[in-house]
Amino acid sequence: MKFLNALLGLAAAGSALAAPGPSFDDYPTPVVKRASKFQFVGVNQAGAEFGNKEFPGTLGKHYTWPVHSTIDTLNTKGFNTYRIAFMMERLIPNKLDGAVDAAYSRSLQDIVQYVTSKGGYAVLDPHNFGRYYDKIITDVEGFKKWWTTTAKLFATNDKVVFDTNNEYHDMDQNLVVRLNQAAIDGIRAAGATSQYIFVEGNSWSGAWTWVSSGNGASLKDLKDPSDKIVYEMHQYLDTDGSGTNANCVSGTIGVERIREATNWLKANNKKGILGETAGGANAQCITALTGMLKYLQDNSDVWTGWLWWAGGPWWADYMFSIEPPSGTAYTKVLPSLQPFI
Repeated sequence: MKFLNALLGLAAAGSALAAPGPSFDDYPTPVVKRASKFQFVGVNQAGAEFGNKEFPGTLGKHYTWPVHSTIDTLNTKGFNTYRIAFMMERLIPNKLDGAVDAAYSRSLQDIVQYVTSKGGYAVLDPHNFGRYYDKIITDVEGFKKWWTTTAKLFATNDKVVFDTNNEYHDMDQNLVVRLNQAAIDGIRAAGATSQYIFVEGNSWSGAWTWVSSGNGASLKDLKDPSDKIVYEMHQYLDTDGSGTNANCVSGTIGVERIREATNWLKANNKKGILGETAGGANAQCITALTGMLKYLQDNSDVWTGWLWWAGGPWWADYMFSIEPPSGTAYTKVLPSLQPFI
């Protein structure tokens, strides 16, 4: 999502009293048997990337972490995948080949362990848009080292998924390719050889521009010795595809915007995931969303699943919040999405 830093800052400023997540075993989760066509269906978990101009930032003031009880509740709805947004600079501050920050790492490992202990997938999402301290990452070898250091923390957990970076944009296309390949190489060099890797493209990794932006042509030859690459695309349904408006263009816009990417996946024998999507709590958006998700189901030979944007404890009345118990999407949109979970 083309997120405004001001929005993230306001969310942080308005939520300083939010409490950290409860202890590991406080919320036993009923086992939900899934009969889905998808491998991954879930929710983006926002919070640890908030306050993204404040480094290192203060927990509870500038950023927060997902809440354990939210994972439990969403599990009962059938979700099994949680994309956990965080900041590269907070996990490994000052330089790409630096040392891990112990406190931030503990919190990240805690929520990852909680998700995976309940049988779910935890997607590590460095929510950096191809930047480090607000500068485009051009140190490809440093990026590889950042990923090796990070992946070592999770190398033995096969329910972890590595997302190379959130929404590269306005970057040299060859650089985006090289960064993705460096991430793959760095992750595998850490001994993390069993996990899936989600790669993202330039131009905000949009599905509707996947081919026209050059992502399709340039990223199709990425190499992974474990052969577990999944191409992560994002798709919103408002006029400019930014996900900043609750209105959707039409009731068919979802299918229209992912059709070309679907054809690319099939033509190139690739797997994809819709890593971010959302629409407003209105009839036209719900029609567009359910139509799009039905299309994904019908093409589940190439689409491995979808993730809603977003959950997280600091969203308040945000139009796409799926945070239980009272998020707008949780109460007004989720009931219509249940057949596609």
